Amino acid sequence: NSLAGIYSLFQSLNKRMGKMEFESQIEKLADKVKKNKDSVNTEEATKTSFILPLLNILGFDIFDPNIVIPEFTADIGKKKGEKVDYAIVINEKPIILIEAKAHTEKLDRHKTQLERYFTVTDSKFAILTNGIEYWFYSDLEKPNVMDKNPFLTVDILNLENRDIKELSNFQNENFDI
Repeated sequence: NSLAGIYSLFQSLNKRMGKMEFESQIEKLADKVKKNKDSVNTEEATKTSFILPLLNILGFDIFDPNIVIPEFTADIGKKKGEKVDYAIVINEKPIILIEAKAHTEKLDRHKTQLERYFTVTDSKFAILTNGIEYWFYSDLEKPNVMDKNPFLTVDILNLENRDIKELSNFQNENFDI
């Protein structure tokens, strides 16, 4: 009985340490973004410096093309060769689509592009980001149609505890559709 109690305590401590490590990594990324944003001038630089590090912190192997697929094909009707910047694949299905823009871009101008990709895939979440702002969408209003408004917005330069907690739900180990 006492062994079970020790094991339970160990699991609780391990979980708490994991949570603290996640918070620390997110805060370090936020500091890095603040420090480097003036020298990151293109969409590709934004992806490499800001977006991929976040996916890595979330526990998705950015170097495994079966998990994080860059330039994921999302053909729309007769339009072939349409590509979303990233698809995160879980159990061999693209569950999260990510459309990335340069950190200097305003996101509202690019939402329709992501909506088109969302409707032609089996994804359940879509993220529109410029590496600083992250807008999370789903299809809560109508199946397979991206909602008009994000259910979560995170500004990496103005993080709140709530944002970190919500981001933790997107950690690979915690992820549950």
